[in-house]
Amino acid sequence: MRLAFMGTPDFSVPVLAALLDAGHEISCIYSQPPRAAGRGMKEKPSPVQAFGEARGIPVRTPASLRGLAEQADFAALHNDAAVVVAYGLLLPKPVLEAPRHGCFNVHASLLPRWRGAAPIQRAIMAGDDTSGVCIMRLEEGLDTGPVLLRGEVAISDRTTAASLHDDLSVLGARLMVQALENPSDPGVPQATEGVTYARKIDKAEARIDFTRPAREVLRHVHGLSPFPGAWLEVKGARLKVLEVSLAEGGGLPGRFLDDDLTIACGAGAVRLERLQREGKGAMARADFRRGFAILAGTEAG
Repeated sequence: MRLAFMGTPDFSVPVLAALLDAGHEISCIYSQPPRAAGRGMKEKPSPVQAFGEARGIPVRTPASLRGLAEQADFAALHNDAAVVVAYGLLLPKPVLEAPRHGCFNVHASLLPRWRGAAPIQRAIMAGDDTSGVCIMRLEEGLDTGPVLLRGEVAISDRTTAASLHDDLSVLGARLMVQALENPSDPGVPQATEGVTYARKIDKAEARIDFTRPAREVLRHVHGLSPFPGAWLEVKGARLKVLEVSLAEGGGLPGRFLDDDLTIACGAGAVRLERLQREGKGAMARADFRRGFAILAGTEAG
């Protein structure tokens, strides 16, 4: 089919690549405008824009699709469908209705649970055992459209936002190719019960609260790994914690129980397995201890 692809971050790229491998024609890519990044604050194209340009596909980066001119340009592509994956802009009704078969979306949750901006992180932080991908038809509501296909991925105590992101991206690519084999499928309406919203991650919630039970601390850390990264303060330094494991022991929440980075929680304890000091690269526990020793009895601030 002739498709428009609308996406921005790394999560979107495997879906775009799968569509090309499946033989679909990409008439145009839509992605969010380049952002200033790095020490020089030079404008950097999104991963989707960079991938598309490397493949010689036309790329458009409007700041909005609400203007009549942008909507007319989109309609003039005469697409059979549009595929939307973490684009980051709301699609107004004229854009939703322009493709012959409508707009198809990869959403990284088991709808209607975790509609909204941060479904991957929220599923882990909430202690969910399962996440997944839904292929749905886009409507004007926030992630409310009928679902064509869904696939599940288990969440364990070792799952991080980064690992789940990668698993769901690959799954979404496979399911989207499958869904487009029957573009007239109306899908199944979402249940009206069990709706939850995955609000955007606020950096203010990244500080680790060790008064919570150990497994909740673990899920909080892993849900924010690698970005923005959960953190604690110790010995006057802010440490980003990227991975923890459950450990034996207990004591005053926030107090280190040994010299091996085991720290007490409200119930139980966790061991800090992967950490990062400001201005440094991420390190495994053993390597980190050699350069920044934290002794038993030290308290996190």
